[in-house]
Amino acid sequence: MRYRRFGKTNLKLSVFSLGTMRCFTDPSLLQEIITLGMNLGINHLETARGYGNSEKVLGDCLQRSLPLRREEFYLTTKLSPTPDRRVMYEAIEESRQRLQQDYIDCVAIHGVNTREHLQWLQDPHGSMSALQSAQSKGIIRHIGFSTHAPLEIILEAINTDLFDFVNLHYYLFWQRQAPAVALAAEKDLGIFIISPGDKGGMLYTPPPKLEQLCYPLSPLVLSYRFLLSDKRITTLSIGPETPEELRQPLNQWNDRDGQLTEEEENILAGLAGELEKVLGSDRCSQCYQCLPCPENINIPEILRLRNVGLGYDMTDFAKYRYKMLENAGHWFPGSKGNRCTECGDCLPRCPEKLDIPRLLRDSHHSFNGSAGRRLWEDG
Repeated sequence: MRYRRFGKTNLKLSVFSLGTMRCFTDPSLLQEIITLGMNLGINHLETARGYGNSEKVLGDCLQRSLPLRREEFYLTTKLSPTPDRRVMYEAIEESRQRLQQDYIDCVAIHGVNTREHLQWLQDPHGSMSALQSAQSKGIIRHIGFSTHAPLEIILEAINTDLFDFVNLHYYLFWQRQAPAVALAAEKDLGIFIISPGDKGGMLYTPPPKLEQLCYPLSPLVLSYRFLLSDKRITTLSIGPETPEELRQPLNQWNDRDGQLTEEEENILAGLAGELEKVLGSDRCSQCYQCLPCPENINIPEILRLRNVGLGYDMTDFAKYRYKMLENAGHWFPGSKGNRCTECGDCLPRCPEKLDIPRLLRDSHHSFNGSAGRRLWEDG
């Protein structure tokens, strides 16, 4: 296992972190996964108050026999944004008690997704003051934020200089947040990439075409290599549902965190070429100039899902994400493609001159189905 400095926190984190969102419902399974992860060299565990009873289950596991002492692993939890200082302070203390720890290494505000969330944190008498008070007492060590926000809000949050680290969605198949990675590195924030295996493309179960395009690497390992070849990134979340989902990618990765090899660069070039070949003049370049949409349609995301769904046969992933539109609030904002009124507002702004209304209708027909939902209930 490799270890990297987590920005200004100066923590030395394993390049893979163990997320608990998908395995906390079975305490014995979580215990097995934690033990395996630590034996493989993982020293960073991540959970959230919003993941059901994950904190309590994880806390119980940490009290049982594990291969590491408390000072040898790092613990992150996430708390929902609130404008209320008292509510935040109570949440910190409740999480600490559920986790059964004297202190928590890192606390992230879970989902700074809107400008209102960011304003709450900038209020000198609001919830950030509770976090800073807990930090001064040693209850928590470092403060950060996770986000599903538009890029401009993420950049604003980083520029507040309130945070020590950031949890980002940035992937091989979605690189919109590259400027956020750059700014966070410039500010010396620790950079934690969350859910590269699941939200990064459902890469635990890739379609055969994608496997062929990535051969001899698996799509999951290629994604890890793409991310970890970037030394600005500290750690990637692995959120296994089974021990094998943890063991298998780590065995394939085999400590390779240096620059991409010529073979890997060729695979990436092949992936780009396949999109050009399959999509032709209908390929969306993800410039986001089509926004804003009068009907609040998430045009770039829908066309990204069309890109990967058609180009790489990632249809199951496209359906999984598309069906969350209109069902996940600020976690995945925007309307579906069938809301298009063909007003034409986006057309002159598109540098590829795409027939966006037609592509939205086609995407809706291909990917819509029963409503999707987030994997946890908290807001």
